Amino acid sequence: MKEDKTTKLVKKCLNRLHIKLRKKQENLLIQIFKFGIVGATAFFIDFILLYLFKEKFGLNILVANTLSFCISTIYNYIASVKWVFEVKKEANQKKQFVTFIIFSVIGLILNDIIMFLSTDVLNIYYLLAKIIATAIVMVFNFITRKLFLE
Repeated sequence: MKEDKTTKLVKKCLNRLHIKLRKKQENLLIQIFKFGIVGATAFFIDFILLYLFKEKFGLNILVANTLSFCISTIYNYIASVKWVFEVKKEANQKKQFVTFIIFSVIGLILNDIIMFLSTDVLNIYYLLAKIIATAIVMVFNFITRKLFLE
């Protein structure tokens, strides 16, 4: 299988740092790195849309958060199955998508709860709260996608 540029970059960095990993560990590290890139991109989509929906369209924070999260989740799904996870080709793609959506909805609920608690209870600025919520939900997303997409 041909290696993409990101895989080559990670391997080159490991080599330069004289870090030797077993193949399984190396593959997991590459996957986490790719997940980080997809996650960072999805975060920027989510963050910018949250700001636009809240500041430019005047939506309630939780409504704006839900909309921005849903849009970034669609991007995240496409990028994850095409680039990050080795999705089982023989598996039922509809079932995989439904599973992805179920865990994304759970992630959205977690995200909204954290946003609510951060902004309404702890009085944290909503964009800072978004960073906190995203960091927590990102860990949940990686674990569930790793377990249920591969």
